[in-house]
Amino acid sequence: MKIAFIGAGSVVFTKNLLTDTFSFPELRGATVALHDIAPERLETAGMMARWTSDRLGAEAKVEEHADRRAALDGADFVINAVQIGMHEATLLDFDIPRKYGLKQTIADSMGIGGIFRGLRTIPFLLDLARDMREVCPEALLLNYTNPMGILMEALYTAHPEVKSVGLCHSVQGTARQISSYIGIDHEDLLYECAGINHIAWMTRLEAGGEDAYPRLFAAMDDPDVYKKDKVRFELMRRFGFFVTESSEHNAEYLPYFLKDEDLVERYDIPVDEYVRRSEENLVSYAETRRKLLAGEEFPLERSVEYGSLIIHSMTTGQARAIYGNVKNTGLITNLPEGRCVEVPVLVDDTGLRPCHVGDLPPQCAATCAPHTAVQNLTVRAALEGRRDHVHHAAMLDRHAPSVLSLDEIAAMVDELIDAHGDTLPEGIRTAEVGRRSA
Repeated sequence: MKIAFIGAGSVVFTKNLLTDTFSFPELRGATVALHDIAPERLETAGMMARWTSDRLGAEAKVEEHADRRAALDGADFVINAVQIGMHEATLLDFDIPRKYGLKQTIADSMGIGGIFRGLRTIPFLLDLARDMREVCPEALLLNYTNPMGILMEALYTAHPEVKSVGLCHSVQGTARQISSYIGIDHEDLLYECAGINHIAWMTRLEAGGEDAYPRLFAAMDDPDVYKKDKVRFELMRRFGFFVTESSEHNAEYLPYFLKDEDLVERYDIPVDEYVRRSEENLVSYAETRRKLLAGEEFPLERSVEYGSLIIHSMTTGQARAIYGNVKNTGLITNLPEGRCVEVPVLVDDTGLRPCHVGDLPPQCAATCAPHTAVQNLTVRAALEGRRDHVHHAAMLDRHAPSVLSLDEIAAMVDELIDAHGDTLPEGIRTAEVGRRSA
């Protein structure tokens, strides 16, 4: 069994996924093929993979490949964890909108930052899919790269023949947070969840055979609990259900929280948070490499990621339920057909089977639907080379128009296109904005 890691230079994430994988005795002896375009990061990932295998007795064969196709050749599973443009592109996604008065927190999934991260990542993802089609056509692509909804829709639209699923930790992470808020062990919480990535709704919460939502509403009234998750608790108060991902993420997904400084202060919203995290990641990588070269130890703990569970279930046949991001083929009946949705997925040695959910509560579906339209326009912009669709996506974002005029949005989009330059699809860079046919 061979696992290819694309973007393996995200060393700590690679370590966590390998720790999860190597903890299964049935997966010992696997071939782990690492690829990254940065030679030093690739070398560091190789050191970390071998160290992790040795500590867990996994007997893995670790390969380092500067050539992506060589890493993919014969793979059974492909894990994608790239960040196109790295820290410098992230700064552009924050600095230019800030000039126009647009505040962002994370800017990697929705909104203006999500649109442009998607546009510069789609060309890479489609190249990866073409390589997989040629050198490992039966492999399953596990995509961890954001913006999840945009990238998965682009992938299954352009390359439906490539088996794929988008993976995130927001559903299971949110379940653990809810458990801590109501004072129970996370294993004692039963839940059902569906929506779109980062805006999926906990439609059922149950503990001890009873509805757990009254306990969560009661916990919200505790100031010490409320202050930990102000935005999401406020959304639960108004919409009736708890939403996945964090308060800092959700603050920029909607038009309610970043309009002015009073709201930012009231809800403790960390503006420019991802810039700080990106800077910390650079420091963390340097420290990780130093420790590896010095022969120091690292903690080895199982993460909440689904990747290793899918690999284990498809290899051994052990049936599991996970949450994945897939094409909406009537799975959520009041969200648009064909868009990317996050739903329960059954997995065993026969593959992945997304589960039918039916209707979301109408207010929850209505919160998700505008984002699916923006994601679809972003995908169309990339696949069709339509610069005007980039403008359409930005105009229809829920946050930007709550702060900026149409003229300001247009100027900001054009400046971002110019700044990102060759990382964007060619048609977007060269086309003029104007009236276009459907």
